[in-house]
Amino acid sequence: MPTAILADDEDLPRAELRRMLATAWPELDVVAECEHGPAAIEAIDAHAPDVAFLDIRMPGASGLDVARAASGRCHVVFTTAYDSHAVAAFDAGAVDYLLKPVAAERLAQAARRLRARLGAREAAPALDALVEQLAARLAPRPDAVPRLRWISASVGDTIKMFGIDEVLFFQSDEKYTRVVTAGDEAHVRKPLKEIAEGLDPEAFWQVHRGLIVRAAAIARAQRDELGRVTLHLRAHSEKLAVSQAYAWRFKGM
Repeated sequence: MPTAILADDEDLPRAELRRMLATAWPELDVVAECEHGPAAIEAIDAHAPDVAFLDIRMPGASGLDVARAASGRCHVVFTTAYDSHAVAAFDAGAVDYLLKPVAAERLAQAARRLRARLGAREAAPALDALVEQLAARLAPRPDAVPRLRWISASVGDTIKMFGIDEVLFFQSDEKYTRVVTAGDEAHVRKPLKEIAEGLDPEAFWQVHRGLIVRAAAIARAQRDELGRVTLHLRAHSEKLAVSQAYAWRFKGM
């Protein structure tokens, strides 16, 4: 029996896709439903599904990030709200896509293609190069994305100002977010998820559900005998643990 995971941060579209798959592909066994990218990566590791249906825009790790982690391990179908011009980027054929709201006939077509690939025992394609092309094609214009330039934090009766270029990492701390620079730190009353929306994902990497690190601040990544990755920073003595869901960032080690 073929297996699949569904990943979408919205409950209704995820439930609707599962309902439609039950009609279009009754023998498909959906082994996991995921609300964000890291959970999808964990589900791929745990279940080794034949197919992953991935929403492109998800918190923590996007569908493109999950596809990088799934490269060569399972077939991928993206679900996306991008318009028809943008989804022309998927015409390379190594992956399929479903435009939201998903049409029954389009889903049936995707299911037929997947059945044929699985029936022919086609190996799951390597997606790294294709995903990079898709990411470049689908990326918003830099001037269209509001980016954080400063972080302000109250410490007693003082307000500390940190330029975003000074920050080494952000770390969730209960109701606050810890902001750490080479020589200082403070806590801000803003959740990590909200801060992440204003960061350049090329400059700041999420390496744990509660941790975002400036990529340029990483001196080295060390993997232990159990495969756990620890980051050593250039200008700070603190060592930072990488969760398994984000270990794909360092898979070339």
